[in-house]
Amino acid sequence: MRLPRIFTPRVTASAHCDLPCGVYDPAQARIEAESVKAICEKYQANTDPEFRTRALIIKEQRAELVKHHLWVLWTDYFKPAHFEKYPNLHTLFNEATKLAGANGAKGTIDPAKADELLQKIDEISKIFWETKQA
Repeated sequence: MRLPRIFTPRVTASAHCDLPCGVYDPAQARIEAESVKAICEKYQANTDPEFRTRALIIKEQRAELVKHHLWVLWTDYFKPAHFEKYPNLHTLFNEATKLAGANGAKGTIDPAKADELLQKIDEISKIFWETKQA
């Protein structure tokens, strides 16, 4: 069955990402990861139970945002050609999202775990900016 001409597109567009270039940036994940680290440090420096409870809630929300921003880069920005050129990219994203998750920064108040997450984000960021130069 063929659709009437009125339903067929007049213009076909293609893009390598969901929106025009410039909308993706690993800095979003990094900002949230920096917040996670700062909250861990503030948590450890404060003994007030109410403060600590609020800090844990906010830290977990920020860690979830880190995962979200990383997943968007992983699934929407990076394309098969990037994964061919950088064969460790899937592993980097897997490790980074796990470091943001329950067994990482989301599940601990250790600033060192947040530092590990920041290091992975930096590795992803380096590759991201190399792909933007291409």
